[in-house]
Amino acid sequence: MRNRPLAVTIISWIFIVLGAGAFVGSFLPKTPEVQKQLSEFQSLHPFGVVLMYVGFLMGVLCGAFMLRGANWARWLFLAWFGYNTLENFVRSPARNLPAVLLMGIAIYLLFRPEATAYFRGGISKIEEK
Repeated sequence: MRNRPLAVTIISWIFIVLGAGAFVGSFLPKTPEVQKQLSEFQSLHPFGVVLMYVGFLMGVLCGAFMLRGANWARWLFLAWFGYNTLENFVRSPARNLPAVLLMGIAIYLLFRPEATAYFRGGISKIEEK
């Protein structure tokens, strides 16, 4: 049995909770101002609303499969959330700087030797010593 690094467990659960919470929260009642903004966004970008829900579910999917050691989930996380984080940062750097920093930390932790060994199913060099 492979030992899952603590960083992988924490990052995976963060994305499961955030994705599920955002998905459920999207169905809760909204203030009139927020409802108006959502209606305007939906009329201008009908496909964007679908992508919003896909993003919520992608967080849950990546998190759940990273817990199970699926290497593809780690790469999907990097591609999907990395792209979205950088895109948002380009649009509004000051507002999205914390998200970029957190994404960078998550990527660093998910691609450390211990995490890579976990996702590949091998034994890391640290465990061999």
